[in-house]
Amino acid sequence: MSVTRRSALALAATLALALRPGASGRALASALAASEDHWGEPEPFRPALVRERAQALAAAPYVPPAQDIPESLAGLDYDQYRDIRFRPESAIWAGTDKPFQLQAFHLGFGYREPVTLNLVSGGSARRLIFDPAMFSYGPLVENPPTRIEDLGFSGFRIHAPVNRDDYFDEFAVFQGASYFRAVAKDQAYGLSARGLAIGVADPAGEEFPSFREFWVETPTAEADAIVVHALLDSPSTTGAYRFLLRPGVSTLMEVEAVLYPRVEVATVGIAPLTSMFYFAGHDRVGVDDFRGAVHDSEGLLMWNGQGEWLWRPLLNPERLQVSTFLDNRPHGFGLMQRERDFGIYQDLEADYHRRPSLWVEPIGDWGEGAVTLVEIPTDAEVHDNIVAFWRPRTPLAAGVPAQMAYRLHWRGEPPVAHGLAKVRRTLTGLSEVGRPQAERDKRVFVIDFLGEDLLADGAPVLAAASATAGVLSPPVVKTDAEIGGVRVALELDPEGAEISELRCALTRDGAVVSETWIYRWLAA
Repeated sequence: MSVTRRSALALAATLALALRPGASGRALASALAASEDHWGEPEPFRPALVRERAQALAAAPYVPPAQDIPESLAGLDYDQYRDIRFRPESAIWAGTDKPFQLQAFHLGFGYREPVTLNLVSGGSARRLIFDPAMFSYGPLVENPPTRIEDLGFSGFRIHAPVNRDDYFDEFAVFQGASYFRAVAKDQAYGLSARGLAIGVADPAGEEFPSFREFWVETPTAEADAIVVHALLDSPSTTGAYRFLLRPGVSTLMEVEAVLYPRVEVATVGIAPLTSMFYFAGHDRVGVDDFRGAVHDSEGLLMWNGQGEWLWRPLLNPERLQVSTFLDNRPHGFGLMQRERDFGIYQDLEADYHRRPSLWVEPIGDWGEGAVTLVEIPTDAEVHDNIVAFWRPRTPLAAGVPAQMAYRLHWRGEPPVAHGLAKVRRTLTGLSEVGRPQAERDKRVFVIDFLGEDLLADGAPVLAAASATAGVLSPPVVKTDAEIGGVRVALELDPEGAEISELRCALTRDGAVVSETWIYRWLAA
């Protein structure tokens, strides 16, 4: 819907006054907010409305979202798209006493599916209408939009005073399919989450559900959290989501969702996490790079229903790998970035040492299923190649609503102190030093466990290790203050095996005193 030329000229005049030399950001924010051209008609809103919309949508055949955006936007390359920036002074709630601000993302480049953005206040919702005056277009953008029209947006980001009281930091983004991501204080963006995953690594192909519409509740001046509602759609299912976001030293998201499957969905992924692992000390075959490690996440941590804490180092395999960890009533899982030493990464731009970990805390009884890890080969750090999610044992039934709830903790470590020694680092390499490399079949694995209790006097610390294939040498255990705990060395003779699942945990007086290290070894 385009506005009349008369109203466009009136808005241009108002913005011209707001943008005059010496005018404040508050003036532009007020000018934008005052213009009715930026807002659709008020409509009643209540949280149940999103569920009703999702249920009604599921009862109808799937209709793919339109991608009929102007060619001048669809044809933008990466650098051109990055040359479009939302004006901070145009942010929703800028210049007010609200503790949050909202900025929209432009359509273009790979973001061709418009999403609708609504603001909720006093029981009513109003749709935000696209206006090029909200954005600055750099010199790389040759034909920027020039008129107000209902194009929609590709997503949005939320700002709050996370690192300083006098500055609104970007701490959360919703953009692209059902992807979103967040950071906590002093962190840099890394891994992402999704609303839902379907068919990951399935030979039939993956389905990418999308958030079609958002409703953002206007926060009070005293609020420490902001609420976002979202409508999800895909060929297989629809969904109604509610996110409560609370930024801080640990950024918390509380997620509630109801899915309305159109068909039976057996390959669903609940609370899916997406990350990147290129190489590290335990997996850098064929890598010629000055950096010691490149990854957004280095390990999958699980707290299963039996009370075990499992640590699985991530891999960049030569061929697709899918690992399933069967469980019942899981306590939590997440993709962790434990290495915080800049000296390991030596990357002044990527800040890998500041990337967040992401922990999933189930709410309620999730029943039987499996934490599933998918590792995809990659030859560059620009590709996300790691996916982790929960897959229930029972498929989602067509026509039967499915509820789920969980918390997402964006932080350094999980919010639970397990009291065990942690797996600090994994290193691996060929064994049998002195023999020609072509004749060296055995492999050594070095695992560092971090924990002050390991250094205390008392009964000796032992290592219990096993392998599903090949022959594992007796573990060599050494306590050392230099590594802050215990180092375990294992040697595997594959004896012709193509794959072997390794396992190792520390014990003292017969009790497990560490996380359990698990590793998938693959023949080259």
